[in-house]
Amino acid sequence: MLVPAEVWTVAKAEHGSAVLIRPVGSDVAVPIFIGQAEAQAILIGLGSISIPRPLTHDLFISTLKNLKTEINRVEITELKNDTFFARLIVTHKGNDISIDSRPSDCIALAVRVKCPLFIDEFVVDKAGISVNVVNEAAQYNISKTDNQEKLTQLKTALDKAVEEENYEEAAKLRDEIKELEKKNKE
Repeated sequence: MLVPAEVWTVAKAEHGSAVLIRPVGSDVAVPIFIGQAEAQAILIGLGSISIPRPLTHDLFISTLKNLKTEINRVEITELKNDTFFARLIVTHKGNDISIDSRPSDCIALAVRVKCPLFIDEFVVDKAGISVNVVNEAAQYNISKTDNQEKLTQLKTALDKAVEEENYEEAAKLRDEIKELEKKNKE
C-alpha cells in the first residue's frame, strides 16, 4: 500500500549521494543512492534555484505543460535486487498515465512542481532506517566539517603570525593545528 512521503534530505554518502524519503510522520527514512548529477537536480528543485537555461527536468515539465499534461504524483513502488522502481503519474485530458521512471528523476520533477510523493510500505519495511541513525551520522559529519573549517582558519592565522614574526603566537597555533589534525584522524 502506498503512503504519503516527503523528501527528508539529500546527503553525501561514502560512495556518492543519497536522497532520503521519509513517510509522513514516520521515524524511518528510505535512503536511495543516486549520482551527483541526480543529487544536484533534486537540490536545485528543493531550493527553487533559478537557472538561466532550462535543465532536463525543467525541459520535461515545460514540454508536459505545452502538451496540456500535468504531473499528478510520484510513486516509489518497488525494491528488487537493490534497485528502486518508481513511476510518474501524469494527467492528460482527464486520464491518468503511468510512466516508468528512475526514482531520482521522479523526485527531481516532484520537488519542482510540488506534487505529492508516495512510497510503498513494503519498500519502507525492506529498506527503511531510523532517522536517529541518520541524525547521528549527520552530526558526526558536521563536526568533521567544522573541524576542517577551523583547521583552515588556524593555518591561515599561522601563516600570518610567521609573516609578522610573532613566533610565540605561531607556536601556539602550530600546537592547536596538530591537536585538531590528530582529532580528525580518529
